[in-house]
Amino acid sequence: MNAHKPVLYKEIIHALQPQRGGHYVDGTLGAGGHARGILEACTPDGLLLGLDVDPQALALSRETLAPYEGRIHFVQASYTTVTKQLVVLQWDFIDGILLDLGASSMQFDNAERGFSFMQDGPLDMRFGSNAFQSAEDIVNTIDEQDLADLIFRYGEDRDSRSIARAIVRSRPLRTTRELVAVIEKASPRRGDRTHPATQTFQALRIAVNEELTSVESVLPQAVACLRSGGRCAVISFHSLEDRIVKDFFREQSKDIVNPPYERIYEVERKAVVKLVNKKPILPSDEEVRNNPRARSAKLRIVEKI
Repeated sequence: MNAHKPVLYKEIIHALQPQRGGHYVDGTLGAGGHARGILEACTPDGLLLGLDVDPQALALSRETLAPYEGRIHFVQASYTTVTKQLVVLQWDFIDGILLDLGASSMQFDNAERGFSFMQDGPLDMRFGSNAFQSAEDIVNTIDEQDLADLIFRYGEDRDSRSIARAIVRSRPLRTTRELVAVIEKASPRRGDRTHPATQTFQALRIAVNEELTSVESVLPQAVACLRSGGRCAVISFHSLEDRIVKDFFREQSKDIVNPPYERIYEVERKAVVKLVNKKPILPSDEEVRNNPRARSAKLRIVEKI
């Protein structure tokens, strides 16, 4: 297994500006790379809540973060439960929250998890046991039209209809290799284009883990639980997630005020956050060379007013 490299590590620490005595949340703990940096920066008494639905990720992060035992709370739960978790800890507000969206390197590197089209394994793709269904369930049960719509919506693949048709004709499919073979026949590689299975695998992973609805659910909670001056940093890896983050941050950064003699908005309010960066922060060329998986990462940061 490859060593996990936290994406945009320096940029995240700079964005959150951890301070001694602060309270922070890593909503996607993973291997604990970002969390370690946050804990080091808020030494000696800053605290961190680390959330992850993946028990394997939590086990690994416990090892990584063993030197900080006593300053970190590990919880196997989705970041969509962050408000509930803070109530349990009796934290009224937090100084910073990080959300590193999507699958981690560990999950891609483990063939048994079924995330990678480069390795053979079961069609699973679940981040944790709370997922309602696996990729195998979706591939083998939903009808052709719904499958094509899913691949187009979440994978943005223009060959979605031919891929869905080929999948339905080839059922049952049990392994990643079987699925890749079907996709390669239905959507052959064109020139320097990415592997034809990339977008279908992305679409299935998003659907299995309800990733987009989870992002929509957590963002209002993340902003609400920040104290004044606290920051929320979000790393996304594909355009669908980034669009949700960008639109939400932009909406929260504007005053909502009715024009004179009109009532457009039911509730008026002042801006809740300010945009720290109007354009997303991207990884450097050097980081992409050292960690190719960082190439599509986009970081957006807001500060609570």
